[in-house]
Amino acid sequence: MISDYDIPDVVPAGSMAERDQPVLGLPGGLELRPWRSGDADADALLTAGQDPAIQLWNLFSVRSRDEARARIERMHERWRSETGAVWAIARPGGPPLGLAGLHDVNLAGGTAEIMYWVLPDSRGGGIVVEAARRLSRWALDDLGLHRLRLCHAVANPASCRVAEKLGYAFEGTMRSSLLHADGWHDEHLHALVVERA
Repeated sequence: MISDYDIPDVVPAGSMAERDQPVLGLPGGLELRPWRSGDADADALLTAGQDPAIQLWNLFSVRSRDEARARIERMHERWRSETGAVWAIARPGGPPLGLAGLHDVNLAGGTAEIMYWVLPDSRGGGIVVEAARRLSRWALDDLGLHRLRLCHAVANPASCRVAEKLGYAFEGTMRSSLLHADGWHDEHLHALVVERA
């Protein structure tokens, strides 16, 4: 029984951990799939961790294949602990072209932050928009979250365009909200909210 002051969880605990992370189809023969611990996925993560743009905008670096494998294991642990959900963007059976995921998942509160990057050879073809769109639909419609955030440095207009294409509403500027190698960056906050009756 729920009292007047008890609010039920938006998404029940176990909604992620009690099932396998799904593979989500994308246009153009691509898919979102869980990261694998093999050499191809570890090498893609290592390549991403050395890319200056990915390092800058995602505060992300990987210095060795062992470190990449450890990060992949942490991705699986975040799924099991229901605090994150990270997919590789790939062709079926192929190596990752990028990453799309949910960070700071709060099932009880019904919120998460979406994140993404694409390796240099795969940029410019709309892959990140399609991956983020599919992930957003999964998070809101299938998992049942209520609100997704998309935050990016004001100095990164490409992510602002991604947010606009996805229909994430601009909510404001968070001043000095993220520390980068070159100092504190202001961030834009965008959000996508489910309108349920």
